[in-house]
Amino acid sequence: MIDDVMLEAEEKMEKTVEALRRELLTIRTGRASPALVENLRVDYYGSVMPLNQLATIAAPEPRLIAIRPWDAGSLTAIEKAIQKSDLGLTPHNDGKMIRLPIPTLTDERRRELGKVVSRRVEEGRIAIRNIRRDALKEIGDLFKDKEISEDDQFKAKDDLQELTDTYIKKIDQVGEQKQAEILEG
Repeated sequence: MIDDVMLEAEEKMEKTVEALRRELLTIRTGRASPALVENLRVDYYGSVMPLNQLATIAAPEPRLIAIRPWDAGSLTAIEKAIQKSDLGLTPHNDGKMIRLPIPTLTDERRRELGKVVSRRVEEGRIAIRNIRRDALKEIGDLFKDKEISEDDQFKAKDDLQELTDTYIKKIDQVGEQKQAEILEG
């Protein structure tokens, strides 16, 4: 029973770390990466869909993202979505594809992106703590229902805290890597 609670908590924490990694991929570091725009929401014929469902996205050069839509009619919708986004990029439309040049980051923009990364990392820590809180509640319920002993409850709480500390360290490492990437960008 306790093992089930711990396993479920660990799976959720791992998913939280992975979600943070994916989310941080969308933050621009000065290098072109298709992940920067692939989940950008595009309003196309009345439905909103991610850009990667409307076009092929590639990074043919270190400072350029090329977006080739499957339907030429979606070019303007994609262009508008890029302009509305907080990426700060200017799309160049040649009628067949959109080119997104990635300018070098200014010091001010690096600081702004650093704050965004810090905020997302803190959200990740909060998510991990919420998972811990839920697992603690489940452990408490098991004890109340007399399914586990008091000793088992205390051991489970200690193990859960160790697990939480481990995943918070992982979240911090992901954040530190992204911060370093932004500074070197």
